[in-house]
Amino acid sequence: MEKRCPECGDKIIGRSDKKFCSDACRNAHNNALNKDSKHLVRNINNRLRKNYRILEALNTQDKTKVRKTTLDKHGFNFQFFTGQYITKAGTVYYYVYDQGYLPLENDWYLLVRTEIQL
Repeated sequence: MEKRCPECGDKIIGRSDKKFCSDACRNAHNNALNKDSKHLVRNINNRLRKNYRILEALNTQDKTKVRKTTLDKHGFNFQFFTGQYITKAGTVYYYVYDQGYLPLENDWYLLVRTEIQL
């Protein structure tokens, strides 16, 4: 029985357990399968990456105060963060990986960096 490539329909030549005629067909097939499910994750990761770069660029001394307008000007999106740290006093720090920020009064933000040990 002759096996056909599920992506292009060409005859498969080679090993008996081979599923695609070429690497290009295998990649195209898998990319098509994963396209929709990966779209949301890719967009969120891109947003987190942009937020991280903004915090890293503005926080040059591991602890910096900036205005909200500065973060807005750089395109920071406050809806995307990776975690929160709540102090005993109830203060909430928002983190994008090891770069964090604390909302202060009068639209000021304290940018902090925390050493993460893996």
